[in-house]
Amino acid sequence: MSKTTTDTELPPAPDEDAAAERLSTAPVESEGPTGIGVLGWARWMWRQLTSMRVALILLFLLSLAAIPGSLIPQNGQNQFKVQTWKAQHTTVAPIYEKLQLFDVYSSVWFSAIYILLFVSLAGCIIPRTWQFVGVLRSQPPAAPRNLTRMPVYAAWRTDADAEQVNAAAHRLLRKRGFRANLAGGAVAAEKGYLREVGNLLFHLSLFALLGGFAWASLASGTGGKLMVEGQGYSNTITQLDDFTGTRFYGSQDLDPFYLKLNDFTSKFQNTGDQMGAARQFTANVQYYEGSDESKLKKGTIEVNHPLEIGGSKVFLIGHGYAPVITVKNGKGDVVYHDVVPFLPQDANLTSTGVVKVSDYGAGPDGNRTQLGFSGFFLPTAPLSFAGTGPISLFPGDAAPELVLNAFSGDLGTDSGLPQNIYQLNTAKLTQMQQDGQPAKALLKPGQAWNLPDGYGSVTFEGYKQWASFNVSHRPGNEIALTGAVLAILGLIGSLFIQRRRIWVRAVALPGGGTQVELAGLARSESAKIAEELAELAVDLQDDAPASEDQGADEAPEDPAAPEDPAPEASAADAPGAEDPAAEDPTAPADQNAKE
Repeated sequence: MSKTTTDTELPPAPDEDAAAERLSTAPVESEGPTGIGVLGWARWMWRQLTSMRVALILLFLLSLAAIPGSLIPQNGQNQFKVQTWKAQHTTVAPIYEKLQLFDVYSSVWFSAIYILLFVSLAGCIIPRTWQFVGVLRSQPPAAPRNLTRMPVYAAWRTDADAEQVNAAAHRLLRKRGFRANLAGGAVAAEKGYLREVGNLLFHLSLFALLGGFAWASLASGTGGKLMVEGQGYSNTITQLDDFTGTRFYGSQDLDPFYLKLNDFTSKFQNTGDQMGAARQFTANVQYYEGSDESKLKKGTIEVNHPLEIGGSKVFLIGHGYAPVITVKNGKGDVVYHDVVPFLPQDANLTSTGVVKVSDYGAGPDGNRTQLGFSGFFLPTAPLSFAGTGPISLFPGDAAPELVLNAFSGDLGTDSGLPQNIYQLNTAKLTQMQQDGQPAKALLKPGQAWNLPDGYGSVTFEGYKQWASFNVSHRPGNEIALTGAVLAILGLIGSLFIQRRRIWVRAVALPGGGTQVELAGLARSESAKIAEELAELAVDLQDDAPASEDQGADEAPEDPAAPEDPAPEASAADAPGAEDPAAEDPTAPADQNAKE
């Protein structure tokens, strides 16, 4: 009754090539410059920039360019780490500075790649969308003259009227969701436009994704703040520890709010192979927006669970311990009392810090002097430092101890030059001596150390925990997230939806009866078009039943076929895949075009 055939020897007719090319809306690209002079070269360069090949190269370069931003500390994220890295790598730091490797995402070379990728995507999306709109507004291409050359083909004879068969085929195809057009004694139908919609959605989503990142880099800002339990701050430039703005977001644009750290909870695993691994970091805070204290609210901030206040998000990024230290002079007067944050140096929170007593007053010799202390805070100190030095054995505060070294002289705080509060400049300081050795002490909470030469005493009162926060304002995150989700949906549509066409032609035979021909063409090799054609042929039997005198295995006579037709085969064997025209008859004229 029916037969599906392919032709691997005869080339497709010109009208079939035109029909196949219309399955793609990709811009056609030439092999070299067209036109004369500068205009021709400019046109060629534009087509190269908007090609798939160059877009992939730019995407690859963008991913490579982002690697230094992940490996090298960035000024926009943590300036303290940048300064520490520069101090440890004095040889290459100037070179990295000139190459803008500490500001990768705002560098000239990263921005150039970014902009070129934007232009490349825009140059693809605009003409491709325009061509796709033209395809939607036009009717499906008319049936080719010789349907036997299509990859999937079926035919039989019937006694039904040709016009009635074409009308029935038109009705069935529309019922199946095809855009169908009945003209010229044949039905042309097309389906699978969502494939191109998905393709365009993917490109538009990439554009939105890059646009979101670009907007975030131009209108975002980040600030850092370290707070000890019980401390609070107002989100102003004078109270932030550091701030990095952008072109459209400066210190005057900071979201007004107040934030206070009530307490901090940290828990670590104390048994097993993962002993010391963090299990909980929770900052319990109070905050209010604007300046109305009556709107005070409570909240919690955990790792990867920021607190959103206004247009900013507050992230928890660090944690440590802050000893409470009291310093008295030789007369017993308190000259210093404060909570001093110490910075962790390893996974067990072995922390270093300094104490600067700039208002000590007169020393034992009657001259004005200043005191400085540097040392370690050990949350869980060992019984002995022999062979290891001052280290902590566990990040939890199981056995806290404070190790201090004492200095006297000039701290340099009166010079007017900025200093790092976590470092002690010993250029004009002299380390105190005790029993002929550098003065040092190992203190437990509540213990005091009497300084040598009548300088007074230092008391380790206790300790608190501190937490560091990153206050981030990034308005483009929602755009980037939406673009990423839509890009995935568009990619799914472009990969799994098949663009395909079906033609049905019913022609009255001179000797009586009607010959019915069905042919199908898909963008890629797929069994789906053969299945759809078979189902259509079965449904069409109700209106155009096969003649009883036609054998099931008898090939129908095709008045338009050549006298010596090519060998026929079933769709399952798919020998047409070996023919370039049959393998991908819908491929665009230029394989470099974005598909």
